[in-house]
Parts: sequence; C-alpha cells; structure tokens
Amino acid sequence: MTPRKRTRPVLSATLAAAFCLAAPGAADANSPGTHACSPVVTLDRFSDALDKTTYDGGYVGNLSALAVDRDGSLAALADRSTLFRLDAKTLRPTEALPLADESGKELDSEGLVVDRDGTRLVSSETEPSVRRYSRTGKLLERLPVPENLRVAPAGRATANQTFEGLTLLPGGHTLLASMEYALAGDDPGTVRFQTWTREHGRFRLGAQYAYRTDSPELGVPEVRATPDGRLLVLERGFTAGVGNTVRLQLADPRHATDTSRVEHLTGQPGVRLLRKTPLADIADCPTLGATARQPQPNPLLDNIEGMTVTGRDGTGRLKVLLVSDDNQNPAQTTRLYYLRVRTFV
Repeated sequence: MTPRKRTRPVLSATLAAAFCLAAPGAADANSPGTHACSPVVTLDRFSDALDKTTYDGGYVGNLSALAVDRDGSLAALADRSTLFRLDAKTLRPTEALPLADESGKELDSEGLVVDRDGTRLVSSETEPSVRRYSRTGKLLERLPVPENLRVAPAGRATANQTFEGLTLLPGGHTLLASMEYALAGDDPGTVRFQTWTREHGRFRLGAQYAYRTDSPELGVPEVRATPDGRLLVLERGFTAGVGNTVRLQLADPRHATDTSRVEHLTGQPGVRLLRKTPLADIADCPTLGATARQPQPNPLLDNIEGMTVTGRDGTGRLKVLLVSDDNQNPAQTTRLYYLRVRTFV
C-alpha cells in the first residue's frame, strides 16, 4: 500500500536522544567507510534485482511482505494477490501463485506468515481479514476478526488502513497482526495489535495491545517477531516533495495492557502501551551508491513495506531483510535491504 501522504517531515528527536546514550565506541552512522545506520543496525547491501521485472508473463513488484519458507527459499507477497517464490541467493522468481478470497476475487494482500506445517497465513487490509492457504493456493479457512477492527460502518477502522503486518510468535501458538493506523475514537498514532491463540489446531481471538508510533503521520506497515518474543516494528510515512520516513523499532508486548475490552484509546492513563526502543532511522543508513527516482531524504529510501528475519550472524545479530513496494510506479523502486540488527539493547 502507498503510505498516507503527510504535509511535513517527521523529526528524529526520539532516535537522536536514544543514540546519545549508546555505549562508548559504538559505530558512528555518519563515519566514512562504515555501514552503520545506528549503533545497533548496519546495512550490508541492497539489491534492485527485482525492479521492473516480469516472471511467467506477470509483473514482479508491488511487494508488501516477505517470509522464509521451510526449504530456505523466500516467499514474497504482492498486494495484487500474488505469492512469489524467490531463490534466496539470486532473488530469481521460480513460482507465481495467485490467491483469491471466498468468491474468487483478488485480495489486497499485505501480511504473510509461513506456518510450521507449510501453509500460508495472509492478511488483507480491506475487510480486514486473515486467511489460511495451502501451499498450492487453496483457501482453507478465515480467522475471526474483532468487530471494532472492521472497516466502518461495521467497525471503527478506515479502509486500507487495517491489517498490514502479520507474524507468528516463537513456539507457534500466537499469531499477531498490526493495524496500520488508529481506529476512529483512538488517539492518532496509537494503533492496535491483534493476536490469536492456537487451540486444537485452530486460531481463536486472543489479546489486543496498543502501540504508539513516533508521530500520528506514521503508520505500521510490518511487524516481525524476534526469537525472544519481542517485535521488530516498521514505522513508515510519506511527505510529498520530501519522500519517505522509515524507522525500525523494537517493541516488547510483555506487561502491555490487553485492550480488547477498551473501547477508546484516548485519555486512558491506565493503559500500558507496548514498550518500544528505537533501533534505526533508515534515512541514516549509508547510501551504498543507491539512486532514487523521486525526492528522498536518502536515495536509498523507497516505500519500504515488508520485513522478515532470515537468521543470525556469528555475533548473534539478527539478519533482517526489508523490501519496498514500488506500487508498479515508474518513479518508485522494488528494492531489498539486507540489515544486521543487534536486539540485546
């Protein structure tokens, strides 16, 4: 999805304050020759190999989510209802699988999880919905969604601002979806994360949590669980004539209030939000020679929307892969970003 347009840039005061507390000797993101985006995030490389390419007669782009499949390949979800299989090393597409809803119509597919049995869980931001598909694309089930998260007038959500991120927590018993923007009646910038718990092989509605972005103009396009049960959260926005804001946060759901019975998240001092720690503003990453087709604070940036954790390096840092959604727009780029993230902060 194209991020909601903003009229002014978002400042990095929160990040700047946090990084001033970094340990002595931490890498300086602005030092020549480093790949540091922040004291805890580095950018190894980026790839534009998929930009404006085709496979089997179809366009490869509009990518909104990534996941590592059980065979080590990458699953890449397009928001035009197509699931691609990519070679993890070359990024070459090897399969394009169409997805559909119960009536055979295309989805506005945004979030992706490869479950432990190989089935695919896919979120859509129009209803919103989470559906399970077989490896061959057969629709198997549709998960329940709380009434307040449904699009108005059925609920309090705004169309195309609902389920963007989707992740399975360690152990495989809890599924979590992130709303992109706030519900009507909630504080702007305070978005809800919905969970489901697995019981006897089926997912049932679970707790709901509140997360606050750095600014009301920023939404949450993706969320990914870390091995210790915390959450990597992307925050994203767009300012016409300036470009994208993309920030990576680390959020902790432990001790957060279950907001499933809290009607409005406005003026609720007793509600404990997910505690978050800023990790990096992607605008602070080295450009590594990247170019942009439209104004950007850093030519590396584009409409970054998908994220997955692909493993750990030898020092224990998470290897994190991001992807941008080019919206099939000649002014945007399908770009993959290879990060290393230290989460013991």
